[in-house]
Amino acid sequence: MAETITIDDPDDPRLTDYTGLTDVELRRRREPAEGLFIAEGEKVIRRALQAGYTMRSMLLTPKWADVMRDVIDTSEAPVYVVSPELAERVTGYHVHRGALASLHRSPLPDAAGLLRTARRVAIMESVNDHTNIGAIFRSAAALGMDAVLLSPDCADPLYRRSVKVSMGAVFSVPYARLESWPQDLETLRAAGFRVLALTPDEKAVPLDEAAPHRMERVALMLGAEGTGLSAKALRAADEWVRIPMAHGVDSLNVGAAAAVAFYAVASGRPQG
Repeated sequence: MAETITIDDPDDPRLTDYTGLTDVELRRRREPAEGLFIAEGEKVIRRALQAGYTMRSMLLTPKWADVMRDVIDTSEAPVYVVSPELAERVTGYHVHRGALASLHRSPLPDAAGLLRTARRVAIMESVNDHTNIGAIFRSAAALGMDAVLLSPDCADPLYRRSVKVSMGAVFSVPYARLESWPQDLETLRAAGFRVLALTPDEKAVPLDEAAPHRMERVALMLGAEGTGLSAKALRAADEWVRIPMAHGVDSLNVGAAAAVAFYAVASGRPQG
């Protein structure tokens, strides 16, 4: 059973994992280096634990200490109970859901290992908006993608905002980070995947015509919001595909486009 400790000093060193959560650059440096990430909200914390992540500690307001009692009773990590006001002073924002947990990161698998059993793969290039990362992972989990691969410069899927937006789906879909871009796309071809680049370019084939759901193994490549896929990524693709647009709209937000494309890849339109 976890030890429950009431803290009333915002400078207490035991709260270090939770300090400055709104300082994006600080947290980007600290969390991977220290091997931790932050989960926010009851459902997300529970999903992280169900996925096998190990708790370092929890930071709870009194109300949420009661809600999380079953987790506290089965955990050995310390639980720090603080007032809502103190939680805000420590984290830098109003913690609406009153429950935060610091968890240990797990080593990432290598891409080749993930591809042995995957059939539908999402690839992200230079996606650095944490909201978009979270939305793409949530769609990937919901729509049957088997794995996600990240270019070296993609944002951290375990950053608090990404985890929150995904509602914990970052724990459901295995992912790996490619080391060399776009050269490591050859790993997918070696595993029998056809790499499709999602782009609004008029030269791209409409997604329905490309019919990726007929393929044995397919990888769908997505670029950053606004800039889209780089020229080198587009050159490295086997085929360019696009989502047909109406009413003069030229493109969708990458999170929305990913959901449409994942459905086409994982389910698609039946033949005949």
